Amino acid sequence: MDVNTMQDASHTSTNATGDATHYDVVVVGGGMVGAAAAIGLGQLGLSVAVIESRQPQPYDVEQPLDVRVSAVSVASEQLLTRLGAMDELLLMRHAPYTGLETWELDDCLTAFSAEQVGQAHLGYFFENRLIQLSLWQQIRKMDNVTLLCPHKVTQFGRLSDSQQVSIELDNGDKITTRLLIGADGAQSQVRQWAGIGVTGWDYAQSAMLINISTQTPQQSVTWQQFTPAGPRSLLPLPGNHASLVWYDDANRIKQLSQLNDLQLAQQIRQHFPPRLDPNFTVENRGSFRLTRRHAQGYYQDNLVIIGDAAHTINPLAGQGVNIGFKDVDVLVAQIANAIGSGEIWWQTPVLKRYQQARYYDNQLMMTAMDAFYAGFSNDLLPLKLLRNGALKLANIDSPLKRKVLKYALGLT
Repeated sequence: MDVNTMQDASHTSTNATGDATHYDVVVVGGGMVGAAAAIGLGQLGLSVAVIESRQPQPYDVEQPLDVRVSAVSVASEQLLTRLGAMDELLLMRHAPYTGLETWELDDCLTAFSAEQVGQAHLGYFFENRLIQLSLWQQIRKMDNVTLLCPHKVTQFGRLSDSQQVSIELDNGDKITTRLLIGADGAQSQVRQWAGIGVTGWDYAQSAMLINISTQTPQQSVTWQQFTPAGPRSLLPLPGNHASLVWYDDANRIKQLSQLNDLQLAQQIRQHFPPRLDPNFTVENRGSFRLTRRHAQGYYQDNLVIIGDAAHTINPLAGQGVNIGFKDVDVLVAQIANAIGSGEIWWQTPVLKRYQQARYYDNQLMMTAMDAFYAGFSNDLLPLKLLRNGALKLANIDSPLKRKVLKYALGLT
């Protein structure tokens, strides 16, 4: 069923009130996190509408690899499996990884492996677009989830006679809902309309994502070397491909962005560790500034925000989409518990429990990434000795090391 057909589909769980169509839940933003939330809530029997301005491009194995990739943790994989998207996602391009290594000096390496926590792998690298596409394919199989695409919201409001949010679309259609979910990214329209403030800052750095083709077969270990200018990372991609991440001063990244592919490749050979196979070619690249943002709250009456609408994190450890998927997991679980106990699932006590379960966990992850980033982003000798000693210590297999790895994978 195509998107246009889905827009006109009628659902037994929706009803018209005046000239507005009512849905139990409306999700603004049909990206990875928003689409996952829509499926999870749809699986509870709720009627759900997803508003999104662009649909993901269909999959073609001959398409160039996208520069936007995510490391999907074991916990996120389990969520995607429950949502019914994982099987189809594994039919598309992906690269499992079984090891994670980080170092500053060659003799101060910390290595994590899947075996240490009894897993077959630590996760998968997928292109973001393919994660979204697999979720949309699942949505299209659901009679009670409607994709409103391509559409944008022109106006939000609250109905005075009931606990409902009203929404007007760019084509003039009007819809109402008991629960509005903002999954519309860092510049969230939902969050801004609700007047939810954010705290945060821009880091002094940017990151450049560079897809390369190599003579090295598909790798199973993702690695990261710290330098005073910023980390240099390799993320495995399918076949003879990899994604490089170059963190550096914003002006330096801007300069690198202006180079042609051959010039950029030469700079990579000079500044990445010798572990990188020098026989590669640059295929694609993109860059973005590093920012931290955290909403001052995740909910209001009949409204909740998830994913990047609620928090943006330093991408150092690839946790961005994973903490967004954790938001989805907890929100769906809280609503399911409320329905099961006869509680009014869209009201504030339920949404408050979602925030209590996620806010400080997200804060902890964001603070840990900031501390890690700050600790390795300078060349002071005492701190350099301390952090390299810490990396050596961290490489000792211990219950603490396994606990840290399980936390990063979302298993605790």
